Amino acid sequence: MPALALSRSQHLHETNRRLGFWLDSLIDEQGQPTVAVPEQMAALLSELLQAGAAFRANPIPTLGHDPKLDAELAHYRCQVERLRDLLPSLHRQLLAERARLEAQQIRVRSAAQWARASRQTL
Repeated sequence: MPALALSRSQHLHETNRRLGFWLDSLIDEQGQPTVAVPEQMAALLSELLQAGAAFRANPIPTLGHDPKLDAELAHYRCQVERLRDLLPSLHRQLLAERARLEAQQIRVRSAAQWARASRQTL
């Protein structure tokens, strides 16, 4: 087996391990999606960007030349499909968080207006 193919499969194995860690961190004990924090999203994006850059820099050979690489590619595909399945719930969570923050911002503005008006009447 060529050394380049072995290092590619090892590199992809590590990428899959990290992606799995971050994807697992988005699921609670009951199998339900949790609220994603920026660190998780940044790590997932970083892994996907690095893998994409590696795939573009060194295109994947045809299947069957390296069984380990083939297995890691299949695992990578599963990881990306897991992420794809999680994206709608992540999107809903982010929309809910945005709505919560906007409501909080309105409350803060109202309190600030009230405080200014109170100072003027004193």
